Amino acid sequence: QLQLVESGGGLVQPGGSLRLSCLASGFNLRDYAIGWFRQAPGKEREGVACISRGLTITKYADSVKGRFAISRDTAKSTVYLQMSSLKPEDTAIYYCAVGRRYTLATSEYDYWGQGIQVTVSS
Repeated sequence: QLQLVESGGGLVQPGGSLRLSCLASGFNLRDYAIGWFRQAPGKEREGVACISRGLTITKYADSVKGRFAISRDTAKSTVYLQMSSLKPEDTAIYYCAVGRRYTLATSEYDYWGQGIQVTVSS
């Protein structure tokens, strides 16, 4: 059974860093694209970063370019989202998801984790 579990969220001050983890089970990470998404209160879910299957090609939303980095460790079946220089507007529930091609469009992803809260506040 395919399953995704996020961890690493929490409360951080503006300018701080967090690393989110997405532990995958029930499938081989190398065979699928993985995306990170977020949803703030009252807003639609948006794509933040994604990584391709096979070759490590990445894509980022303009709002996080240069601050966030997505990576994959197939030996640990885990995808990471390293977040730096965090801003209050980064506050949201963050989700990882499995898809067939790397894109920031939510409609292209079939399986989702339960989400984890990230709060950026002083």
